[in-house]
Amino acid sequence: MRIRQFALLGAASALLAATAACGSSTDSPSSSGGADIKPVSVTIDGVGAVTTDNNLAKKVPADVRGRGTLTVATNAPYQPFIDFKVEGKNDEFKGLDYDLFQAASARLGLKATFTQQPFDGLVPGLQAAKYDAIAGGITDKKERQQVATFVDYSASGTGFLVKTGNPLGVKTVADLCGRKVAVQKASNQAKNLATYSKDSCAGKAIEVKEYPENPQAVQALIAGNVDVVAATKVNLVDTAGSLTGKAELVDDASAPNGWLASPNGFGFLKANKELAEAYRGAVQSLIDDGTYAKILGQWKQTPIAIKQATIDQAID
Repeated sequence: MRIRQFALLGAASALLAATAACGSSTDSPSSSGGADIKPVSVTIDGVGAVTTDNNLAKKVPADVRGRGTLTVATNAPYQPFIDFKVEGKNDEFKGLDYDLFQAASARLGLKATFTQQPFDGLVPGLQAAKYDAIAGGITDKKERQQVATFVDYSASGTGFLVKTGNPLGVKTVADLCGRKVAVQKASNQAKNLATYSKDSCAGKAIEVKEYPENPQAVQALIAGNVDVVAATKVNLVDTAGSLTGKAELVDDASAPNGWLASPNGFGFLKANKELAEAYRGAVQSLIDDGTYAKILGQWKQTPIAIKQATIDQAID
């Protein structure tokens, strides 16, 4: 997926904000006691009802459980992860992240309220404890872990689009050596394929051809000017679906989430690891009972699914 860039606050500001937010969590009663669990049920369109699991709900910090709600900052539109439910109205949302976070919250006996924020304000606002979490197609990166703890719920790397029938037999990145590959100009794919070609394609370099936007790269494939299009797999899913009979997405069993896949995550303040771990458990429960697969399927994003919800598994 596209890596959305954050502006991080200075170390001193981060420390002060994190300390303030930490006080609201660690000074509260133990999560094994305190506030009673109040069952919550949400209905996800195309999926059905998701209800509270008391054992998981007990893992929520007592102060959060006591208020029963949390606020999630996002920046829409960024389909399919987050979008406005009604165009022009910025306080109602839809999308993969919206549905999955709502389902995980219900599993924990919580209600989540999403709020629109400028993208470069998401992390500073989290540091200042203006909200409890951030979501909306955010890549878990090691730099971002200076501030936030991420619950990784999917992973997306580079996918390869080829002509229908895959006449050149492209299966993995190794099959791109000696081929013409279209990419978006200045993209991660342009950089990563150039490096791969230099390191791994001795005598059969990949001819990387850059185009202003992905649609032009796809048209070059259809016209026969290139052999393959390399782009973020999450974006190519819809592209392939709209080009039935013309192009298809390569299914690489060795890299089911795409080449060099990075995890996407829900971010929580680094001091609130207990809350993050509760959400990790909730997401895992949704994976285990099939709700997660239904949500991803509803948004046509099955290729970015993972089998285990994790914490802070950034690859770079």
